[in-house]
Amino acid sequence: MSGLKEKLKSNEGLKKFILYLIVSPYSARPRFWVRWFVNPLVQKRKGVIRWSARLDLFPFNKFELGKHSYIEDFTTVNNGVGDLIIGANSRIGIGCTVIGPVTIGNDVMLAQNITVSGLNHNFEDVTKTIHSQGVSVAQITIEDNVWIGANSVITAGVTIGKHSVVAGGSVVTKSIPSYSVWGGTPAKPLKEYDFDKNEWVRSAK
Repeated sequence: MSGLKEKLKSNEGLKKFILYLIVSPYSARPRFWVRWFVNPLVQKRKGVIRWSARLDLFPFNKFELGKHSYIEDFTTVNNGVGDLIIGANSRIGIGCTVIGPVTIGNDVMLAQNITVSGLNHNFEDVTKTIHSQGVSVAQITIEDNVWIGANSVITAGVTIGKHSVVAGGSVVTKSIPSYSVWGGTPAKPLKEYDFDKNEWVRSAK
């Protein structure tokens, strides 16, 4: 397998041909034969994916869905530019978009219409079209037991610590520590758990 990968890296023509077999150059979706016959052999799916979810999943990056996890209706998941790993007992709500590289832990709840995207389009060269300049990626990590409210956006490169809450409609542009509540655009700290008092307290301004 490692020998094949080295051949692909060194042979640009072969790499383009294999990519063409996997995905049409005019689409972000893998071809029918990849979705039906290849992905089930290489991907780990122990949870439930609703029939109307859009699976832009490719065999050259990881996709894992843990036990008792759900991907709800009208959600799009995409591992085209990075691995997408979802732990156990987690729920991706209706109408969400999740684009790797993203790691979601156990017991995570994403409400409706949330965007979690580790991808950004490059736009530095103004003499070229944006879509011709490629993309950059940065890992998103959502740790265990996190709740993200509806209509929120999680931007590339952030980590959301365990047992945290993101209020609905928030735009998260920086990492969030564990045991805290953030909200707003851009999201800011609202509460944090005080282990000495054993209660949630308002964050200092």
